[in-house]
Amino acid sequence: MTKRINLGVLISGGGNTLQNFIDQIETGELPATIQIVISSKPDVSGLDRARKHNLRTAVVPYANYTGIDAFSRAITAELDKYPIDLVTLAGFVHFYNIPEKYHGKVMNIHPGLIPAFCGHHYYGKKVHEAVISYGAKVSGCTVHFADNVYDNGPIIIQRTVPVLEDETPDTLAARVFQEECEAYPEAVRLFAEGRLKIEGRKVRILKP
Repeated sequence: MTKRINLGVLISGGGNTLQNFIDQIETGELPATIQIVISSKPDVSGLDRARKHNLRTAVVPYANYTGIDAFSRAITAELDKYPIDLVTLAGFVHFYNIPEKYHGKVMNIHPGLIPAFCGHHYYGKKVHEAVISYGAKVSGCTVHFADNVYDNGPIIIQRTVPVLEDETPDTLAARVFQEECEAYPEAVRLFAEGRLKIEGRKVRILKP
């Protein structure tokens, strides 16, 4: 049975993934309520998108903290103000040290096929540049549960796209993002339906 779940959304920039969530919630395709949007940077357009849709926002500026632990505690303190079922990293470029209470309740999407082209410093356009430079024939996106290692948690969904002969980082990014727009909400829906079971490094998708 699908229940409506409460999301915390962490962003660092334009908020394209956030906008995808908002659109799918408004059409009834995503059974969720966004309780809070937290940005690690001030004055980003993702915050404007959130406010346009009357969503609560908070800014926890990464630059204001001397280390990951203090920054992560500040993020958690904001999340703890709301009844959060699932934390979604949506273009969030900083490391979040996940506390025990949120283990198995944090998702991330990576614009590449983990375990290739992932880890520290591999984010956004850098992933697509690396894929093309390496000569890979296939790329895509990966939705996974986040843990306290970069791009390491168990994989939920992967979707692929071919890397074309005349590919540029921008054209590849655009096609991968189209897959992200399908894959991430699908993973959230499966979570809402109680159909995701973590078994070691694997995520089993239970039958409805």
